Amino acid sequence: MCRISNDAVNAILKKGMIYEVGGAVRDKMLDQTIEVKDRDYLVCGIPYLELSGILKKFGHVDLVGRSFGVIKFTQHQGEEKYTFDVALPRKEFSTGVGHKDFSVAFEPNLKVEDDLTRRDFTINAMAISLENDELIDPFGGQLDLKNRVIRMVSAQSFPEDPLRMLRAVQFAARFEFDIEPDTFAAMTEHASLIGSVSSERITEELNKMLVRADRPSIGFRLMQSSGLLNHILPEIGDMIGVDQPGGYHKYDVFEHTLYTIDAAPKVLHVRLGALFHDVCKPRTRRVTGDKATFYGHEKLGAKTAAKVMRRLRYSSDMIHSVRILVDKHMFTTDVTDKGMRRLIRWVGKELIFDLLDLRRADVEAQGMGGTTEDVDQFENNIIDELERKPPISVKDLAVDGHDLMVTFELPESPLVGELLKYLLEKVLDEPGDNTREKLMEFARSYLANRKQEH
Repeated sequence: MCRISNDAVNAILKKGMIYEVGGAVRDKMLDQTIEVKDRDYLVCGIPYLELSGILKKFGHVDLVGRSFGVIKFTQHQGEEKYTFDVALPRKEFSTGVGHKDFSVAFEPNLKVEDDLTRRDFTINAMAISLENDELIDPFGGQLDLKNRVIRMVSAQSFPEDPLRMLRAVQFAARFEFDIEPDTFAAMTEHASLIGSVSSERITEELNKMLVRADRPSIGFRLMQSSGLLNHILPEIGDMIGVDQPGGYHKYDVFEHTLYTIDAAPKVLHVRLGALFHDVCKPRTRRVTGDKATFYGHEKLGAKTAAKVMRRLRYSSDMIHSVRILVDKHMFTTDVTDKGMRRLIRWVGKELIFDLLDLRRADVEAQGMGGTTEDVDQFENNIIDELERKPPISVKDLAVDGHDLMVTFELPESPLVGELLKYLLEKVLDEPGDNTREKLMEFARSYLANRKQEH
């Protein structure tokens, strides 16, 4: 993303100072080749409304963040449009029950160092002057970046905002940094405070860890050792130490789950599926001799995943996708074409390849050197089948509900949906029967039999 325009910068510098702050500074110092997507700016020495007036000359100004001293500033640069957060220096701290509200005091005459004091970690508490490219680094963030260390800015960082503990975990996983000992000790001491943070904020950090980290397992292990895991995802903590004798798994359920997440693609619903795919193995474990079974863990796990995700305020669509992946992750590739079509129908064309990716990750994470050649062949078979465009859902049928209502003089009712599902079952077995003539014949027979039964 482009920077704020030079014209706007020069206009600000006539009255005050402007700095680039936040993750963009950290990420650019971490990797000069990285494409910075979001840029945040801090302006010192100019009152809020005066700053707004200056920026209006160079782009669109939105004052939605006025109570926080923030201006949304949008500029057109060529054919592209970019929006930046331009803020006044401020001090903030969480207030009230639940750490869901913040008291904010912004003051244009505060120094940039005063603003950096409120930041969470040293690697995020740096600024670059747009006047002369000087680095302002009062807490040694540059050195901590070099040493790959997460260090809190203040001993009060976590009590002020307990979400910062999860942010530390997320950064440690994402950048594969160590958490400095005193910072980790403070996390362990204050771990229970995470329960006072809103589910939405917790979920946002979990999602970042799942899709931005190559190895989210780093974060989950830190959550476990710090005590955060049992406050956020106790169901995952229950997997620890649950071994899987029988020759199919090298690791206990917890370790296997972490390896599965790491091996899964960086797609949120797939990695969430990996997180929850064996969540109910502890509850379904039965030992017989030198083996253990986990019958039904996938069905119970799908329900548990949905329950946990509702608690964390995930969207209905995300819950639906993850529930299907967990429910069907024990599918077999040794099926007929009919069985394959039924699996596609149950899972959906939009999720079937994600399910195969989850299986590949699951096998790799068993640690027994298993191969997924059967999954690769199954994927080829599915691709070939989908190219033939077989009927997979009622939308693919050669007739619709209106056709049935007109032909058989049916009122709009659940019976119409029942009939369409019956017709789909028929053509899943024999796709060649998906013709109007055949479907009407099946429907007529179904309705006749139903009338006799009633």
